[in-house]
Amino acid sequence: MNTQFPILVVEDEAEIAEIVQAYLQRDGFDTLYAANGVDALELHARHAPCLVILDIRMPGMNGWQVLSELRRRGNTPVLMLTASDGDTDKLAALRIGADDYVIKPFNPDEVVARTHAILRRAAYQQRPASAGPQVLKTPRLALYPEEFRVLNALTGEELGIALTTTEFRLLAHLMRYPKKVFSRLELLENCLAEGETLERTVDSHISKLRKKLEEAGISGMPESVRGLGYRLGD
Repeated sequence: MNTQFPILVVEDEAEIAEIVQAYLQRDGFDTLYAANGVDALELHARHAPCLVILDIRMPGMNGWQVLSELRRRGNTPVLMLTASDGDTDKLAALRIGADDYVIKPFNPDEVVARTHAILRRAAYQQRPASAGPQVLKTPRLALYPEEFRVLNALTGEELGIALTTTEFRLLAHLMRYPKKVFSRLELLENCLAEGETLERTVDSHISKLRKKLEEAGISGMPESVRGLGYRLGD
């Protein structure tokens, strides 16, 4: 569920910020960077980021002050970075209005995973009860997970292909993060039935899915990435 709005990384240690941005960009997110609280608030006002990753310990305006101002402005989700594993910072972050926190030193993959979780919660909470069916869209495809339908995004017409449940799950998972390269193990764990435990079975399902999409006029999807796995492609 990558968004058209960027993620704002606020961290006075440039090396840490670069690592976090690189991992987020690998997952298809656009990012902005601020080295201090003043610049962070200016970028927030100008670009309306979908999420702010905010360090607590910064010179000048610290993370607590930035978080308080962000909460005064609205409900932009905030993931706090804290160097303390004690309860004080954690409780303060949640009390002031942070959505989650990560303790330094951290695994960048954990930051990305928590980012996805926060954005999923935010999207669910903001979706009105009367909203129409969920849809995943790319330039060429539109997929309705709740209705088990796949359309040509350009024409709005059904593709008219009979996908198995596994093929549909694979396509939906790849469409949620169209720029991300998924390993066979990731796809196996997220999309295949419990009885299928061999990574090579992913290749078979992907091959069949690709063939069905080609027959419907959608070629080159999903893409194989040599030595890594698969991504949706353009």
